[in-house]
Amino acid sequence: MMDKIYLDYAATAPMLPEVLEEMMPYFVSSYGNPSGIHATGREARKAIETARRRTARAIGAENTEICFTSGGSESDNLAIQGAAFAFKDKGNHLITSAVEHPAVIQSCRWLEKQGFRVTYLPVDQFGMVSPETLEEAVCPETILVSIMTANNEIGTLEPVAEIGRICREKGILFHTDAVQAVGAIELRVQDLNADLLSISAHKFHGPKGVGALYIRQGTRLESVIHGGKQERGLRAGTENVPGIVGLGRAIEIAEENRLNCIQSIREKRDILIREVLEKIPGSQLNGHPEQRLPNHCHFSFAGIESEALLLRLDLAGIAASGGSACTSGSLEKSHVLEAIGLEEDMIRGSIRMTLGQETTREEILQAAQSLRTIVEDLRGLTGWH
Repeated sequence: MMDKIYLDYAATAPMLPEVLEEMMPYFVSSYGNPSGIHATGREARKAIETARRRTARAIGAENTEICFTSGGSESDNLAIQGAAFAFKDKGNHLITSAVEHPAVIQSCRWLEKQGFRVTYLPVDQFGMVSPETLEEAVCPETILVSIMTANNEIGTLEPVAEIGRICREKGILFHTDAVQAVGAIELRVQDLNADLLSISAHKFHGPKGVGALYIRQGTRLESVIHGGKQERGLRAGTENVPGIVGLGRAIEIAEENRLNCIQSIREKRDILIREVLEKIPGSQLNGHPEQRLPNHCHFSFAGIESEALLLRLDLAGIAASGGSACTSGSLEKSHVLEAIGLEEDMIRGSIRMTLGQETTREEILQAAQSLRTIVEDLRGLTGWH
């Protein structure tokens, strides 16, 4: 049987056995509704609060500043829509960037239909937002800035601490989508000057369908899911206790492993980049060459269609991605690659390869060799030279 090489960790990471082990009782024996006043309900409530404490500790927050959600998309929606409606009496202007995750972009598009104004900041060729450009876009009606910590498609790390400082000085709320950054870089909400920060468990070896939103103490938000009073009235609905438990354990492990594993992952990432750029003509790395996630590679190949390349890689037992997992299957061009000014040919031939702590050096070298062979074969079919 052919060995599989998984290089799509930015889409999702496999759940760790110890995470699943800690979740299991809350599916079977400790199944109480955490709103219940009986012992079984109190046991579930205690588990949620333990997870809240673990999540807060991982990002340098207070326990009361963590609100559990169904994932990164809901966290982004709650942050952006919740802040917009909570502060609409102050102003109706929001600022974001042209390379944000669809959960941010589409939330902003929806708010525009509700009468809000949104500025979509341009980025440079590496996908980086300029703090100076952001500061120039601020006006008296600006109530929220949302800039991601790390780009999910090309891996660029944004200058969020500086952006957060500008927002703090001007009295504007700052939200950052940190879904790709947890476990990959150090995250401390005080250092980032963040008022709101989005998290998704399955990106750092936790379960799918659960996330969190950091909400700085005193920050007003309007709920976007109405009903009961769960999560201090911000997020109605019976809590996903097993998922929340899994998030808490996974983020704790991710923070413990970060310093031990990241340097090794970065070294293997650099091997992959070097093998591709040196041995495959007409290839390029997208995103910032240095200020990027330690496990992230995004390549473009001239004369190649990414769909054909990904299918051939899959047949060779290599799992990669065309970019954002949330836009795969869409016929639309990547808004991120358009925003960085990539030429049409290079947009069509782009793929994302992302590593995990389980990825070996041998797998990287094998993947690079397979990629080179497949690119040469496909170019032979199209006559590219």
